[in-house]
Amino acid sequence: MSSIVVLVGNPQPSSRTRLVAEEVAGRIAARSGARVADTIDLADVASLLFRFPDDTIDELRRRVTAADLVVVASPTYKATYTGLLKAFLDRFTAGELNGVTAVPLLTIGAPTHALAVEHGLRPLLIELGASTPTRGIAFPASETDRRAEVVEGWLHTEWPALERVLGADASVAH
Repeated sequence: MSSIVVLVGNPQPSSRTRLVAEEVAGRIAARSGARVADTIDLADVASLLFRFPDDTIDELRRRVTAADLVVVASPTYKATYTGLLKAFLDRFTAGELNGVTAVPLLTIGAPTHALAVEHGLRPLLIELGASTPTRGIAFPASETDRRAEVVEGWLHTEWPALERVLGADASVAH
């Protein structure tokens, strides 16, 4: 069975970004039969990110590298992802996420930030070795209450690419 990890880089715990990312993971799991692991909310471990070494952060890194699919989510800060997410991802070496599929997701406050997910977050994930076969998600924060509908619309279009990646597990009816 495939595994999905949600990685949230919002400095606010239990954020709208987390709600949206968990919706994405849940809908992919419902279609694929994959198991969704506990969310990694970096707000919960922010004080540990600059300790070297740190067993808690090392365990979170292990969880990300062991996942089949990671939903990597952040609010848009200064037209890209947060420093919190960057500090965590800086713990990985180039190519270390080889074999991991990533879905880049940014919650955005304005349509002018829509390209940030493709021009900021996707290249970072690719540098780390992750495969990113779908369009990234630039999710309007104002649509959080409609997240199920918005995510389902994205997934309807992107499902064929994810189904190929998730393999045999992806045969669950949708």
